[in-house]
Amino acid sequence: MNIYVGNLAYEVTEEELREEFEAFGEVASVTLIKDKYSGQSKGFGFVEMPTLSQGQAAITGLNGKIFHNRQLAVSGARPRSDSRGGRGFYGGSRGGRGGRGGRPGRGEGRKRY
Repeated sequence: MNIYVGNLAYEVTEEELREEFEAFGEVASVTLIKDKYSGQSKGFGFVEMPTLSQGQAAITGLNGKIFHNRQLAVSGARPRSDSRGGRGFYGGSRGGRGGRGGRPGRGEGRKRY
C-alpha cells in the first residue's frame, strides 16, 4: 500500500520516517519529495508498506500525530495522474512556441518595428 505523508518538518529524514512507520509493520520504501534545485524537502513524502492491513494501521495510528512539532497528515496515496500539468501544454515553457499547435506564446505575436 502506498501512503501519503504530509505536513512534515523540513528537517525530517527518510530514516526517521521509516522508524515511525515500522511500529506498524514492514516498510518497503520511504521517499521524501525534494526540490530538484535546492535539495530542500518539500514537506511531504510517500511510504510503501507491503500489506493493506499494515498500511491502514499506520494511517490510523499516525494521522494527526505530532512529529517534529508538526501534526502529520497521513492517508492512502492517490494514483499518479498521466496528465502532468493539466493545461494542455506539450512540455517546455509556457511562453514559447512549443505548445498548443504552434500558436504564438506570450510576447511572441506580431513583431513591431
